[in-house]
Amino acid sequence: MNAAHLSSASLNVQRRKLLFRARHRGLRELDVLLGGFADARLADLGAGEVDEFERLLDLPDREVLAWLMGEGATPAGFGSGLLEAVEGFCAGRHPLSEGADSAPSTHLHRTPAS
Repeated sequence: MNAAHLSSASLNVQRRKLLFRARHRGLRELDVLLGGFADARLADLGAGEVDEFERLLDLPDREVLAWLMGEGATPAGFGSGLLEAVEGFCAGRHPLSEGADSAPSTHLHRTPAS
């Protein structure tokens, strides 16, 4: 296992389940993005943020991926700043994000919900 992966041994049952779900979405892109976010941040999220992350994982894969790629609306009903944290983390992992080798400066962005 990669050293960057969060060990589930120190997590409570809810967080262990979320870690597994984030790493095994069904779309490899989301496995990497949401699993990476969970590895980096899940242990430090507050209880409300954990509940919101669980709701985010309940959304359809294509909807979440479209949002993260800036091609879909921001999921409605989230208010703790979790979406901004996920978006910021994923933008840093996106191959076209700022700092990538000779790639144009492109950022993932949100489209307001209608």
